Amino acid sequence: MVVTKQFQLPTEEELTVPELNVTAAAYATGAFHLGKYCEEPCKEFMLCRDELNDPRKCLAEGKQVTACGIEFFKKVKKSCLAEFTQYQKCLISSSADYQYAPCRKTQNVFDECVKAHLGVERPRPYYYCEPKIHDSKRPKPPPATYPKYDDATPGLPAEKLKDAKTTYEGQGIFDGGRPY
Repeated sequence: MVVTKQFQLPTEEELTVPELNVTAAAYATGAFHLGKYCEEPCKEFMLCRDELNDPRKCLAEGKQVTACGIEFFKKVKKSCLAEFTQYQKCLISSSADYQYAPCRKTQNVFDECVKAHLGVERPRPYYYCEPKIHDSKRPKPPPATYPKYDDATPGLPAEKLKDAKTTYEGQGIFDGGRPY
């Protein structure tokens, strides 16, 4: 990517946000519920990023995603800390890569606690693979415009502009035979 003088980097204040300081095991423990709890801010951020194709223009949406994650883990800590800790210990001790299968009993206890206190039900399998429609409050960006260039070879006779396949037909290049 070429950077010109017009390229503006975000300021330090724009980039400074509270971080979500949790371990990989904590993410694995709360992943499904976190994804469901923060689904709307995440979809808004991803839509912004895809539509505008410039991460600098989506800093506010990214901050909302981070704030939602912090809010989720604070609520879990306040209302389901014992169940969360038990489930996390099971994930850590049962396998090196946090396999969920050995911990289904503690997972069910944690799922019920989150459902009761946060109102978030564990999503069904493959929920995150399904297409979803998101109604954004942001204005739709204008369609991309591309420069229009004149024909590079004006004035060639029509017989010179034949299809490439018909030009080489019978020479063995495109008809399955051996070349030459």
